[in-house]
Amino acid sequence: MNSSVVFPVLIAFGISLLLGPIIIPFLRKLKMGQTERQEGVKSHLKKAGTPTMGGIIILTSVIITSLLYVKEYPRIIPVLFLTIGFGLIGFLDDFLKVVMKRSDGLYPKQKMILQIVVTAIFAFYVIKVAKIPLTMLIPFSKGHYWDIGWFAVPLMFIAVIGTVNGTNFTDGLDGLASSVTVLVATFFTVVAIGTKSGIEPITCAVVGALLGFLLFNVYPASVFMGDTGSLALGGFVIGTAYMMQMPLYVIIVGLIYLIEVLSVILQVAFFKKTGGKRLFKMAPIHHHFELCGWSETRVVTVFSIITALLCLVALAGV
Repeated sequence: MNSSVVFPVLIAFGISLLLGPIIIPFLRKLKMGQTERQEGVKSHLKKAGTPTMGGIIILTSVIITSLLYVKEYPRIIPVLFLTIGFGLIGFLDDFLKVVMKRSDGLYPKQKMILQIVVTAIFAFYVIKVAKIPLTMLIPFSKGHYWDIGWFAVPLMFIAVIGTVNGTNFTDGLDGLASSVTVLVATFFTVVAIGTKSGIEPITCAVVGALLGFLLFNVYPASVFMGDTGSLALGGFVIGTAYMMQMPLYVIIVGLIYLIEVLSVILQVAFFKKTGGKRLFKMAPIHHHFELCGWSETRVVTVFSIITALLCLVALAGV
């Protein structure tokens, strides 16, 4: 295995491990505690006060590791940009919620405008600078690409913003978003190495950073990643997919993200249509399973196993 694979994992893991004991007490001191919804899952009320914004640990580990490789591997720039760009939006949202005590954080309109701006810069870079074609590799097609012409650009905006928000909704249980995303990042690492795509240092850095973060984030979590982490990870997943012309694969490996975001959309639509009835006991769907009697660790384990199996299916389809 070459150094662009093993070392980024170990470096990011090491940084993540070192930062945890420094950043977590600092976040606690800043009173960056997670506030739990009173109408939510009752077992979550004991989590109130757990520091959030732990995504800083993931982001810092990924940035430092990527910068060591960026000269040799310029193709990691757009992925790094999308990861940092969405991470900063998440950081701003968390900061307003937790430090400035503005319960909603960024207003939906502000959040959407910032997400569109970041996506537009990424789209410009991919098309004009990196010159990556927007044709998409079709799973199980033995190397055939789907060309939808100019429509690929609006589709890119939908895919980026959809994936980022899906990842955000997945972050609701201890270790859930971290466990699912470390598997997705591993899938992209395997494909990146196999296709010599030139972005493996950043996919490896995310694997390492998440493995380190998981030590602090598994149940019972001593820190949550917050929007800082979940939005950054969403940016990483879809950024990587586009750099490898594989956005269609996100539907397979990132099915959990898709189900989480769809459960919220369906719940809201059903609630409005029926004048107050609910489709699920609670959305996003991981809370529905909890209210059906599943333990938090069981939901995380099942969702992770599903993702691992889907990554194997996707690998077979490359």
